[in-house]
Amino acid sequence: MFRGSLLAKVDEKGRLKLPSAFHQLLDAQNVTQFYITSVDGKSAEIWPLPEWEKREELLAESSTLEDAVQKYLTLTSYYGQQVEIDSQARLLLPSILRETAKLDAEVKVFGMMNYLEVHNREQIDRNVLASALTTEDRKVVADIVKRKK
Repeated sequence: MFRGSLLAKVDEKGRLKLPSAFHQLLDAQNVTQFYITSVDGKSAEIWPLPEWEKREELLAESSTLEDAVQKYLTLTSYYGQQVEIDSQARLLLPSILRETAKLDAEVKVFGMMNYLEVHNREQIDRNVLASALTTEDRKVVADIVKRKK
């Protein structure tokens, strides 16, 4: 569903203006509710609410609430907030994420298939340039692609 990365702005009130390419995809599916969260406080994950609910259902199907699942739920609740998109395609980012991930002014929004990820532009530019795919990374991806054929 979501692919690529686009620049965006966060205004002084903490509202992210969704890039139009991503907004059009959401608009076509009549998505107006979102769950915004993080697992580490370094970036924001913007989940269309129906996708987040699917994720919750998968976690709930676990016969026992494993420690990793409990930790994941605690972190995503700590950083999380359900929001509605406004008429100008803006989403209010949780204040804790604006602070910890430095999501102010210019940000980069990444399409991560079924959700969006928001990063501080300066930080992500440095991180992406510094982390090239290793030979092992390429093998893992190639194996996954081969299995699906």
